[in-house]
Amino acid sequence: MSWIFKKVSLQIIFIAIYLIAGNLAELGNPYEILGVHRTASSQEIKQAYRQLVKEWHPDKSKSSSAQHRFIEITQAYELLSDPERRALYDRKGITENDYSNIPIKTYFTQNPFDDMFGHSGAHFNFQENDIMFFHKLSVNSKQYDKIIIPKSEKTPYVIFFYTDWCFPCLQSAPYYRKLVDNLEPLGIRFITVHSGHEPNLSRRLNVHTLPCLVLLLDGNVYVYKETISNIPKIIEFIKNKFPYKLISKLQEENLEDFLSGWKDNKVRGLILPSKQNLKLRYLVTAYSFRHRVSFGIAASDKIHSHYQVPQDMDTVLLFNENISYPMASISMKDIPMSTLHNIISSNQYLALPRLSSQKVLEALCPSEWNKPRKKLCVVLVTEESSIHDPHRQSFMRYAQNFPYNVERVRFAYIYHKKQASFINALTPGGDITEPLLRIIVLWRRDNSLIRYEWMPAKWELESHLNDTGTKLVETITKLLKSTETLSYETYVNDLFDEHAVGTIRRTIIRMSQFLESLYDNLGKEQILAGLSVLGTILFILGIGYVMVHLVEKEEEDIKKQKANANSGNNNNNSNTHQQELRLYELRSEKYNGLVRMLKPGCRTVLLILDMQSRQQLIPPFHRAVWPYRKNKTLHFAYMYIERGLTWYKELLQLSLFEERELNINPRNCVGTVLVLNGHRKYFCVFHAKHKENKVRVSRNIIKATEKDCESGSFIGFNSDGSDSESDEVLLQGNLLDGLPNWLDRLFEGSTQRYHINYWPEFPIK
Repeated sequence: MSWIFKKVSLQIIFIAIYLIAGNLAELGNPYEILGVHRTASSQEIKQAYRQLVKEWHPDKSKSSSAQHRFIEITQAYELLSDPERRALYDRKGITENDYSNIPIKTYFTQNPFDDMFGHSGAHFNFQENDIMFFHKLSVNSKQYDKIIIPKSEKTPYVIFFYTDWCFPCLQSAPYYRKLVDNLEPLGIRFITVHSGHEPNLSRRLNVHTLPCLVLLLDGNVYVYKETISNIPKIIEFIKNKFPYKLISKLQEENLEDFLSGWKDNKVRGLILPSKQNLKLRYLVTAYSFRHRVSFGIAASDKIHSHYQVPQDMDTVLLFNENISYPMASISMKDIPMSTLHNIISSNQYLALPRLSSQKVLEALCPSEWNKPRKKLCVVLVTEESSIHDPHRQSFMRYAQNFPYNVERVRFAYIYHKKQASFINALTPGGDITEPLLRIIVLWRRDNSLIRYEWMPAKWELESHLNDTGTKLVETITKLLKSTETLSYETYVNDLFDEHAVGTIRRTIIRMSQFLESLYDNLGKEQILAGLSVLGTILFILGIGYVMVHLVEKEEEDIKKQKANANSGNNNNNSNTHQQELRLYELRSEKYNGLVRMLKPGCRTVLLILDMQSRQQLIPPFHRAVWPYRKNKTLHFAYMYIERGLTWYKELLQLSLFEERELNINPRNCVGTVLVLNGHRKYFCVFHAKHKENKVRVSRNIIKATEKDCESGSFIGFNSDGSDSESDEVLLQGNLLDGLPNWLDRLFEGSTQRYHINYWPEFPIK
């Protein structure tokens, strides 16, 4: 029984809403409510309405009657802003909707309380503004994507967004119902969407307020932002959103050019209206048949007289290749849409159409498995050239005079180059070396399976008068028999769509549609915000461009200064080149800067040499340290052992922490590289015969033997190599061969560090 109570509760809610709406609908004199004269213009009425709304809006007014007064003002404005309702009030004093004359349809044929109480009670007839009217037309997102959008290619759709507890939606129901009754007979379809149940669809279609009216054309969405009670504005809005130049405006000067444009494979439709204005029914018809028929409208008296049509009636003429006389016509005061569609559907192809797309092929040559109902297509292969125009005209006259089985035989022509893939599939064996001006008879057994037969001779200008035309009649008559079959069979791909829009044009159309939709959907606040963001971005880009320009200019100035400095130098090019790597000689005056006063983290790479080895050791040392030239924490220097022998001897003595005096041969020191860290007071040593895999003892003291003081280990470290190894003789040019690898280990931190307590004094000489 719970479902019964739920149903009754729902009906009671609807009754309450209807009674409230009915009470609010009782309106007094709308002119007195708005405080305007009966002769006031629409602009004066709008200004008065705006001022009263500001005063009586429930959010701004503290009066207890503000809400009732606000609704009364709104209803008065809606009545006076609608020309039809205002005229009805001025004539008869009727303040209610003029839709009350429409017979009321009840959605419940039986009183819902009869089933509960078993007797007949009071009957409530729900009016047009009942929410059930919206529910009957409601669709969901899946239906919208799968059904509505594909159908919108040929049929315009008007979508109404609503919710259950939306009082303005209930007020808009009579207007929407009138819109449905007036426009649905013209071919426009109406649906509704429950915004509460389909929030994603509402966001996709840019619905911001309820109720909201949306027009859907070929998948493109246009939001109507005016009041729904103004029916003429809605109709004008729909008219303006149809594709540009859907119906061309014609005069005597361009009429012949329009009718002669049938080479685009479209029939010409000429509309001769009784009035100057363009009716919505013709726009809807032209939109539905725009792929097959091009429409033009002419309101000239001379054109009416030329075609001898009545000027007090609407006339539609359809022309094929013969522009002097229409192939179909209709004249009525108000042409019914069904009659108009039937006439156009029956005459939407030329007398000799071109197979220009797969849709045209399927319409002219439908696939049929039933052999007794076999339908043949007789196709002439030509080229897109005026040279073949006489052949096509001759073939068209032959098709118009073909005597037999016209309903089962369809004549057409095809362009060879544009449909080369299709034609080549029909000439697999090479029997037809030249298909131009040849006739092929087709029977489509399936969407891709075709049986065909080529005529042996080419079609000449007067072939319909000689053996070729007679042979074609005999072949077609024979093939139409159920016992006869066509000679060849093959699979083909779909025809190339010759009317497809190119990429550039499609992009331009999409961009224009997007901009139009953006303009329609954005309000003043969104436009101002967007312009503000755009201005900020342009300002930032402008500042960035100026900064880049200044930097480039400064770099050019520096390059010019360097070029001027180089040109003023009298030295050779080799001398003007400034090396990136500078080598300092370690002397007493530079000792503090290179060793003692080094900044934290900085080190000096020092090469020890003598006067005789300078020419052989400086180049390999330069090559070894060249990759580190851009390291600002490194300094590169060299020292003559003759100048710094006492300093070097004392440095080694400090690292050994022993009192015995070292016996050092200066020649053995040549080729040694020291890396000095002045701040942390340690150094690392590279020598060709110095091995760092020594045995450590406590406090980092490494003992030396007297044996190897003169053999290359004079620095004070034990060598765990053999005697033969210590007795090796190295050439002076090979002393620095292992320096690059040692530098890699140095910067990895894997070399031995020798710490000292202080830096010894450098001798002054």
